Amino acid sequence: MTAKFPIRQLSWAISASRRLLPTASPASAAEAYSSAAVAAEEEEEATKKSREESGKHLYRRLSELGGAPEGAVSRTLNKWVREGRPVRAMELMKHVKDLRKYRRYKHALEIMDWMINIKGMNMSYTNHAIRLDLIAKVKGVESAEDYFANLPESAKNQRTYGALFNCYCSEKMEDKVITLYQNMKELNLVCNTLVHNNLMSLYMKLGKPEKVPTVHEQMKTNNVAPDNMTYCILMNSYASLNDVESVEGVIHQVEEGGEVIPHWSTYSTLAGIYNSARLFKKSESALKKLEELIDSRDREPFHFLMSLYAGAGNLQEVHRVWKSLKTTFTKQTNMSYLTMLQALNKLDDIDGLKACYKEWESVFAFYDVKLTNLAIGAHLRHGMVEEAESLSRKAREKGGAYDFRTCDLFMDYYLKNDEIRAALNWLEAAVQIVKEADEWKLDGDKIKLFMNYYEKEKDVDRAEKFCKVLESLNCLGVEAYESLLRTYVASGRKDSSLRERIKEDNIELVPTIQNLIDAVCGSK
Repeated sequence: MTAKFPIRQLSWAISASRRLLPTASPASAAEAYSSAAVAAEEEEEATKKSREESGKHLYRRLSELGGAPEGAVSRTLNKWVREGRPVRAMELMKHVKDLRKYRRYKHALEIMDWMINIKGMNMSYTNHAIRLDLIAKVKGVESAEDYFANLPESAKNQRTYGALFNCYCSEKMEDKVITLYQNMKELNLVCNTLVHNNLMSLYMKLGKPEKVPTVHEQMKTNNVAPDNMTYCILMNSYASLNDVESVEGVIHQVEEGGEVIPHWSTYSTLAGIYNSARLFKKSESALKKLEELIDSRDREPFHFLMSLYAGAGNLQEVHRVWKSLKTTFTKQTNMSYLTMLQALNKLDDIDGLKACYKEWESVFAFYDVKLTNLAIGAHLRHGMVEEAESLSRKAREKGGAYDFRTCDLFMDYYLKNDEIRAALNWLEAAVQIVKEADEWKLDGDKIKLFMNYYEKEKDVDRAEKFCKVLESLNCLGVEAYESLLRTYVASGRKDSSLRERIKEDNIELVPTIQNLIDAVCGSK
């Protein structure tokens, strides 16, 4: 057995063996040395395991914060330290990356701020790049630019320039992208694949796929090696130009060129393109190649397979892959169940969907409203409103909660079926979970449906009640007031106070509004 432990522990092991057996034979001394070495290695392993367990406990506390407001992360970390538990920069950065992966950008940034402002930890160049990216996502690009400008010159390198470049690309700031690209080119900082992939992605977002092959040619000229992402973007650019032949040329280049080893994501991109072109046999052929490249430690390719087979209309293969996923991993995540439910929903397999949702209900580790919303939407689409309402009730009984999407689904259904009172109940439920006036808005089409109903029924009281709800949501506008006035006219009721209310709410007095005000409030 080869002992792997620090020199200090090795010295201790030798010293211990000498103290314990001063007159021992060479063989006995070797045995004592070996035993001490094993003990030291076991102690190191135990320490390492203890650190890993500690890191998991801290991450669990951070992940359980959910959508907690600013300051929650700092309080959690401070409490952790007061408990006498260790905090290490490497472990904290791992938590930052994990939170960023799950789009918990505010909490990830708050960890980094705590590391710097409270613990005085230094940032590596890589960490500066991560922090710049998080600042852009949480506070906006201008704040990210300020952060970059204030970095020491030694920290303005390929990583931090690349992070700022990615921010501009994400926000589709083409002019700033081109300017920064030229600056980076002068500093010899564009000779990497990521910069070019970001530039190609920008052109796809801007609806300029014809520019992507040009960037790929520039990479060849500058001897910048492509990767699988490069080829995926390139295939998508040709697909956007309806050039399937060129798409197939790219995949042949990948398979035969030897520049990169094909990744499963390359074939998922190809299958998605074939699905869009309704070339389903070719899609399934690509999916078979994808399946050959699956790493049994990764769930994601299984998710893509289920989604893409659903896109190809192959329910049998969806079920086969789901069974394979469950064989490979003994426990299924919420994401795996969500992906399967989405596939069944796409294929309109309501019975399969009901069975899958019921299975998830019996095993989930934590509640995720997205799965319930998907099941509710499927039931409502089939007119199974009682079952949909039951799903919502059962979720609440199990500690789950509905969100704005839940309310929207039921409102859409009830409005479509002229069940206005039921729709209003769900609107009021949405109002109860609004934390800020601009967090959620009732869209204009729904407002029109509600108001048209009250106008048709000449129901001034309920129209007024509805307008109070709109006011609480900060979306009481000219259209709602105009309909309210028409409802007053239709019912023959008058209210002189409406003129002042409309004035206080800064409603534009277009001629139609003015005429209605005069009819309801009387001429001045």
